[in-house]
Amino acid sequence: MNKELSRDDAWKLLNDYNQEPFHIKHALTVEGVMRYFSEKLGYAEDVDFWGIVGLLHDLDFEQFPEQHCIKQQEIMRELGLEERLIHAAASHGYALTVDIKPEHQMEKVLYAVDELTGLIGAAALLRPSKSVSDLELKSVKKKYKSANFAAGCSREVIERGAGMLEWTLDYLIEQTILAMRQIEDKIH
Repeated sequence: MNKELSRDDAWKLLNDYNQEPFHIKHALTVEGVMRYFSEKLGYAEDVDFWGIVGLLHDLDFEQFPEQHCIKQQEIMRELGLEERLIHAAASHGYALTVDIKPEHQMEKVLYAVDELTGLIGAAALLRPSKSVSDLELKSVKKKYKSANFAAGCSREVIERGAGMLEWTLDYLIEQTILAMRQIEDKIH
């Protein structure tokens, strides 16, 4: 079998393996950012697929953190899901937990924005507004340079992702802020 997954089925699957509000919010954020980049980069016909990959990219993280990007492949294969979904979701663990290199533009975007959305979200929480609506590139870059700020968000991965996309770090950050602005009201 090699079945496609609807958004509703993906949402149910996510919730079967994740209960922590933080993980659900992260999944929704990455889903929205992936949908934004799908449209922006000319893949509008695949917007739902990009979104589902974003929604499910950390499917196994809450229950199986030591097997992240490994266990989710097992789960997805047992469900008979598409190999392209399995590959895409697992590729964001490249050089961390798996040797599945991001190949498609979508996989490179996921790799680049996964950690970055966490860092941007943390920077937004420090603002009086607690929002990305008034967050600017210079504020994120200032926080980005502080190794202690959002220390769990790997700058190395973010920079490697920008390199894979052949984008400047500034462009990646700026576009991810814009993407997060578009979805902020939907994920709170």
